[in-house]
Amino acid sequence: MNPLVEEQPQIAPVTVPPSSPPTPDRTATSIWSTIVPYISIARPDHWCKNVFMALGVVLAYFYEPTLWGPHSLAMIALGVLATCLVASSNYVINELLDAKHDRHHPVKCQRPIPSGRVRESWAYAEWIGLGVVGLGLSWIVGPPFFATAALLLFMGLIYNIPPIRTKELPYVDVLSESVNNPIRLGLGWFAAGQTAVPPLSLLIAYWMVGAFFMGAKRFSEYRSIGDPAVAAAYRSSFRHYDESKLLVSLFFYATATALFLGIFIVRHHMELILCVPLMAGFFSYYLHVALKHESAAQAPERLYKERGLMIYLVICLLAFVACMFVSIPALYEWFGAEPSRVTPLWKL
Repeated sequence: MNPLVEEQPQIAPVTVPPSSPPTPDRTATSIWSTIVPYISIARPDHWCKNVFMALGVVLAYFYEPTLWGPHSLAMIALGVLATCLVASSNYVINELLDAKHDRHHPVKCQRPIPSGRVRESWAYAEWIGLGVVGLGLSWIVGPPFFATAALLLFMGLIYNIPPIRTKELPYVDVLSESVNNPIRLGLGWFAAGQTAVPPLSLLIAYWMVGAFFMGAKRFSEYRSIGDPAVAAAYRSSFRHYDESKLLVSLFFYATATALFLGIFIVRHHMELILCVPLMAGFFSYYLHVALKHESAAQAPERLYKERGLMIYLVICLLAFVACMFVSIPALYEWFGAEPSRVTPLWKL
C-alpha cells in the first residue's frame, strides 16, 4: 500500500427493510373468536339428528296425500328451523350444567365452557333466547307442532336441571334422552299438516330405536374411558353401569323395538315385514360400530364417517319407502291380518 495515498473510509451499505405485509384486522378476528364458542355450545353440528323428523313427514303424506302442497313444504321448512333452535336451547343448558363434569373427561374438558372461553351469564341468555325464538316459530307452524316443540324443550329441562336431572339416573338417562326421537317424529308429522296423534305403536318403537342408539353411545363411552372411577366422575350414572349391564340393556331396547314395530306393521302396513331382516341387520351393524375403539357411536353426528353403515342405512330407508308404496294382499291372508288402510301407488 502506498503511504502517500490517504485511505478512504469504509461506508457501510444501507439496508432497506422489506415492506412489511399489511396488518390483519385484529378486531374482526377477536370478535369472531369470541362468537365462535357461543355458536359451538349451541351445537349446530348436532342438527343432523333432526333427520328423525323425516319419517313423520313421510308417514303424514302416506296417511293423507292431500296435505302435499307448497304451503305444507313451507311449514315443514319453518318447522325444521324451529326444531333446530329448540334443540340448540337444550344443548346450551346441557353444556352449562355439564361443565363441572366435563372437566374430568379426557376430551370434553376442551369444550368452550370448561375451558373458560364462554361467559356463563351470556350463555344463559343464549339458552333463553334460542328457546323463546324456537317456540315463537313453532306457534306459526300450528298449535299441535307448538305443543310438541314445547315438550322437546321440557324434556331438555328434565334431563339437565336439578333436582330431577334424569341424565344422572342409570337407564333413565338413556330413556329420557331417547324420547326425543318420537318427539321429533311427531314434529315432522305435525309440520306436514296432520292434527291427529301418530300411531302409538310406532312412537314407542321409535323411542326404543333411540334408546338402542343412546345405549350404544353410553357403552362406547364407558369402554373408551376405561377407568370406572374416571367414568363415575364424568357421569354419575356410570357409577351403576359396567360393560355387561350396558350390553344387556342394548338387547332389551332392540327386543322392545321389534315388538312394537311388529304391532305397527300388523295393524297398519303388513308389507313392511319384508324390511324386518334389513332392520335387524342394521341393529347388528350399529353394535359392530359401537364395539370399535374410539367408536363414532360416541358422537352420532360423526357417524357419516362410517361409510358402510351409511350405505346400509340408505338401503334400509329405500326398502322402507318402497314397501310403503306396495300392496301385497297375500301377506294379509298368510298372517291373518286386516287389510292396510294406507292406499298404495301400485299393487303386486
